[in-house]
Amino acid sequence: MEAILEKTTKSDQKIARALRPRVTEVSAAVAKTSSSTVPLRIAGYKQPLEIPKSAMTLLFTILDNMADGNSFALFLSDDNAEISTQQGADLLGVSRPHLVNLLEKGEIPFHKVGTHRRIQLKDLIAYNKKIKKNRADKLDFLADQAQELNLGY
Repeated sequence: MEAILEKTTKSDQKIARALRPRVTEVSAAVAKTSSSTVPLRIAGYKQPLEIPKSAMTLLFTILDNMADGNSFALFLSDDNAEISTQQGADLLGVSRPHLVNLLEKGEIPFHKVGTHRRIQLKDLIAYNKKIKKNRADKLDFLADQAQELNLGY
């Protein structure tokens, strides 16, 4: 597994902030398209590049975070990349003991190498997606319920 860590500079933040309205507009258009690729035109080149839709979405996410001044990390790995419990906790934004608890409860698959727990990165990412979807579903439910009860939200 390789990690690319980038600290957002003030000049990058300024550029990303200036682009934000256009990026937001283009991002919404890309999200609505049914195509799995997005043509990307670069000045000086005649043929557009056909970029996977997911790569463009990632680029928009990076630009949005840069506009906020956030740094980012990109993890490149094969399907069998394994990480430690501390690395996994850092990725999820939780404490290592909390992650170990999740592992021991069977929420996330893992195996031991000697006395050390190892988690496949793909399993951790799948868990994170499941949790985010669950959270979004519950927030949608609460928002719908607040509308039905006319709570003024």
